[in-house]
Amino acid sequence: MNSRTRSRFLSPAAFLIASLLAGCAQPAGPPETSAGTASDLPASVTASAPPGSTHVPGETTRPDGTGTSTASAAWTSYTTADGQLIFDHPAPWSVKDPAGELAEGGGAFAEITNQAGKPLATLRTNMATGSTCTDRFPYSVLDSQDLPALTLKGSTPRFVYETRGNAAAPGPADTPAAGYGITSGPPASGDSACAIFHFFTWPPNAAMFGAFYDPANNETPGDPSLPYLEKAKIYTETAEYRDIRRMITSLRPAG
Repeated sequence: MNSRTRSRFLSPAAFLIASLLAGCAQPAGPPETSAGTASDLPASVTASAPPGSTHVPGETTRPDGTGTSTASAAWTSYTTADGQLIFDHPAPWSVKDPAGELAEGGGAFAEITNQAGKPLATLRTNMATGSTCTDRFPYSVLDSQDLPALTLKGSTPRFVYETRGNAAAPGPADTPAAGYGITSGPPASGDSACAIFHFFTWPPNAAMFGAFYDPANNETPGDPSLPYLEKAKIYTETAEYRDIRRMITSLRPAG
């Protein structure tokens, strides 16, 4: 992590090994005033398409908006061990709930891997977050979608796939510069943004569902010698990315 960027996550270490690499993409984590209780949870969404999406089930819109492409045909649903959340995922993918590794206090914990066992996303709840941002970097938003099914007290989180840095100005040192996930933070504006920090408001504090882009895990076509950020952009054209996007944006309250 860049020595001038400090972040604090008061959550079990199993996920923090990855999340501590993130730094802070927004000036602060989800505000406490937005966090709700179980009685604040929105109604469950039961539609087969991701909430807030106009996609036809079994199809996803190409990143350039030029049409649709069929991704994984067989899908199934997973409900977290605490019974609070549900999401859809391709049937060949695996979901591991390492509940025995959770610290006292509980919460949902699910790790999603593809057929090759490569990690593609992590879902965690019951996380306390805080951040201080002192460095800013050039950024780009490769994909974004509002998620009304997760709205709490008028705050609607969104799925976002974004990058930090460019050919002229690198992103944070020793930190992944591309990531996808759900965030309740305000959209970046202007010509720069803090390092990537994907957390969204969810009782009792905050949650995360996503991952950093990693060419070693995320199947990316093209020349392996391409720069990291070029690979991150190419990844949006893959069926695997479309499946990940559909999976994350399908997250909704169970019930």
